[in-house]
Amino acid sequence: MATIDEELAQLERDIRQLKVEYDMYFGGGRKRPPTEIEWRIELIVKRYSERGGELKYTQRFRFNNLTQSYAKYKEMFRKRVAQREEGKVQRHFGAAAKAIEAERAKAHAEAEATAAAASPKVFRVTCTAPEKEADRVEQLYEAFVSAKQQAGEDLGKLTRAAFNEFVRKKTKDLQTQKNCKEVEYVVETVDGQVKLKALVKS
Repeated sequence: MATIDEELAQLERDIRQLKVEYDMYFGGGRKRPPTEIEWRIELIVKRYSERGGELKYTQRFRFNNLTQSYAKYKEMFRKRVAQREEGKVQRHFGAAAKAIEAERAKAHAEAEATAAAASPKVFRVTCTAPEKEADRVEQLYEAFVSAKQQAGEDLGKLTRAAFNEFVRKKTKDLQTQKNCKEVEYVVETVDGQVKLKALVKS
């Protein structure tokens, strides 16, 4: 049986594939809409919408982002299907049609990539005594790992134990050096790179 993370990864792949196959459908490369993939996506979305309590913070965060992307694509596909049925789509034939559709798909993908880079995802958590705040450190670790995976970065030799020790030591060092009580940890993706920052709080 697949784990939640495996199913979310499959959901992400299916949404990407759905977009590719709809672009092929509108470009004349396939005769029917990709209803099988759409049905599979709907099944996973429905399952985790009803069982949201089973998801950890980072899993819920990822699931919400995926469902938002799917909803956006679904609305876009619905409008294009409606235009096609009403005969509003300009007809092109042969190689010219494929070239035009390919150019449109490329421009759309570039616009999406630019938008994603311009709106970095941020996760924040505040620690005072990490050794007593296992839940917070766990959430921070999962957010950091999830962000790196989504950015396609190598996790290297990162382990939960090493990460916990890093947070414990970093918090203690900053509290001593800056004479502060709280340290805020921030995970953010900027220009495709994941950063983990430790900020002093008064």
